[in-house]
Amino acid sequence: MSGERRSKIIQYRWRIRGTLETTLVLVLFLAPKFAQAQSYKVLHNFTGGEDGGNPYTGLTIDKAGNLYGTTAADANGGSGFGGVYKMKHVGAGWVFSPLYSFAGGSDGAAPFSPVEFGPDGSLYGATNQGAEGGCYLGKGCGTVFKLQPAASACKSAICPWSETVLYRFTGGSDGGNPNGPLVFDQSGNVYGTARRGGQGVCDGNGCGTVYKLTHSGNSWMQSVLYTFTGGNDEGLPDSGVIFDPSGNLYGTTQGCVGDTGTAFELTPAGSSWNYSTIFTFGGSVGDCPVAGLILDPLGNLYGATALSAAAFELTFSGGIWTLNRFLALGSGGGDCGPQAALVMDSQANLYGTTYCGGANGLGSVFKLTPSNGAWTYTDLHDFAGSDGANPYGSLVLDGSGNLYGTASMGGTGMACNGGCGVVFEITP
Repeated sequence: MSGERRSKIIQYRWRIRGTLETTLVLVLFLAPKFAQAQSYKVLHNFTGGEDGGNPYTGLTIDKAGNLYGTTAADANGGSGFGGVYKMKHVGAGWVFSPLYSFAGGSDGAAPFSPVEFGPDGSLYGATNQGAEGGCYLGKGCGTVFKLQPAASACKSAICPWSETVLYRFTGGSDGGNPNGPLVFDQSGNVYGTARRGGQGVCDGNGCGTVYKLTHSGNSWMQSVLYTFTGGNDEGLPDSGVIFDPSGNLYGTTQGCVGDTGTAFELTPAGSSWNYSTIFTFGGSVGDCPVAGLILDPLGNLYGATALSAAAFELTFSGGIWTLNRFLALGSGGGDCGPQAALVMDSQANLYGTTYCGGANGLGSVFKLTPSNGAWTYTDLHDFAGSDGANPYGSLVLDGSGNLYGTASMGGTGMACNGGCGVVFEITP
């Protein structure tokens, strides 16, 4: 989980681009919940051995429909540093292959970020721990890495990829303990968020940064685009950033002051970036947007909150951001709501997971269908433990509308506390 969270009732503040801030009345559009039977299948049960365990991140899918993901612990023969894996679609089945096992220390450990394909076809990701500095619990401040397949053709069933560490965080002004997915600009530079480090005191550490890694030849240079203070910007970014077509960045903070959290925008201004809070959460619209944001083709933003779980849509019109749609997800209280970004299909339906709650208190997979300015909620699957539990990462869709995801615990592998987790598929 993402640290202690407390509830606080505050005004709902919308910041107009620039400096003006106003208070708006929120109209909440609620829709009834409907259950619908889906075909759920476990594709892989993690054992906690060489295949790893506890997949806290979601999956990445390639053009051939193969899946890629990370485990946070118990890979590398049970040494507990985590790893990266591939699920290859072969006929009607799937073949699991470990791609890389982290060694800890300068190599990195515990990837709490999914892997992403960069413009060069390599896999990029971040580890939350390992490398320099003490940072969280003295386990290191994390890394950003790149994985590439072996240069020569592999002749064995297991073909490890080679790792290059692009940057090692220090926990100082550069940030520390990166979480969330990475994103790339047209030049192949990397952008992400570090949950700790920087300035202020949040969760016993710094309040985090938004960073950029600039590619120059064979080296990478890190620069900080914004340093959170824990004041009006709340702090503790947990979910990466996304680009809009104009080159602006958007993201969320979990929150440090009362754990309310924000949605924010970073706008390029020459060699620097201008920061703006576009929404501050709290009260009946939920707290702690641990999940990141996604953008639709019209420029609307979508996200979800972990506390008082809810999904929301933010639209920009007339110089201000407004709450256009909102739905309480009723995930069972606490911080049981979505922990990762929603995903949208071609029909503007949204899909996501709740960390706990559901019929068995172990999490669920849901669908939100837009209808007349509101959403209709459909429960796609409730986890029962033996089929997985506590999904933490985002879902992915293939071209046929099948959903793929991970559950961080549960399943049949018992070498991890609470189960080692699963990779699953939901078909329409």
